Amino acid sequence: MLFHHIPTPLQLLFPYYVWHKSRKQKSVYLTFDDGPVPGVTDFVLEELAKRQMKATFFMVGDNLLKHPGLALKVKQQGHQIGNHTHNHLNGHQCSSGEYWENFARCQAAIKEVLDIRPYLFRAPYGRIKKQQRKKISRTHQIIMWDVLPGDFNRFQTATVCLAKAKQHTQNGSIVVFHDQKKTEKILLEILPDFLDFIQENGYQTDLL
Repeated sequence: MLFHHIPTPLQLLFPYYVWHKSRKQKSVYLTFDDGPVPGVTDFVLEELAKRQMKATFFMVGDNLLKHPGLALKVKQQGHQIGNHTHNHLNGHQCSSGEYWENFARCQAAIKEVLDIRPYLFRAPYGRIKKQQRKKISRTHQIIMWDVLPGDFNRFQTATVCLAKAKQHTQNGSIVVFHDQKKTEKILLEILPDFLDFIQENGYQTDLL
């Protein structure tokens, strides 16, 4: 089952993750996972620039090393960078040692290409074991989300994806999209409308 909005009881069960920001501020936190990917990430940057919006990009280290110029473009346009592991690992399907090594490889790639040391981490699929979380949280905020439009879901139409994104967005929401080839078709269709929606409703787009 796809949760477009993470239920509050579930969030309260895992208080050491960041699910959303202050509900008192009329701000939305846009995030994009899995890039940088040519074409898709470029499109996202163009749409954000049109509206003078900022976002956080959780980059896969392997993609960053394949497309360093595009990663640099994200940084130069004032967006935030986060660690998303080097090979998009599912923490539930690997040892803590393997996961930590992959996390560290992504961190090193970001430092090498962008000369920054990100302090934000998002676990691919939101899957991370207790031991993995405990070690990474010593140095990084672990960012989850409270709005998941589901742009990756091939069984869901773009219309439903956009409607769910609009329905669940509220003050402080962390919204996750994906700048990857698998989501390109739906993202190109819904992102401009969603960005217009948050702008028309008076939301600011802030960095995490």
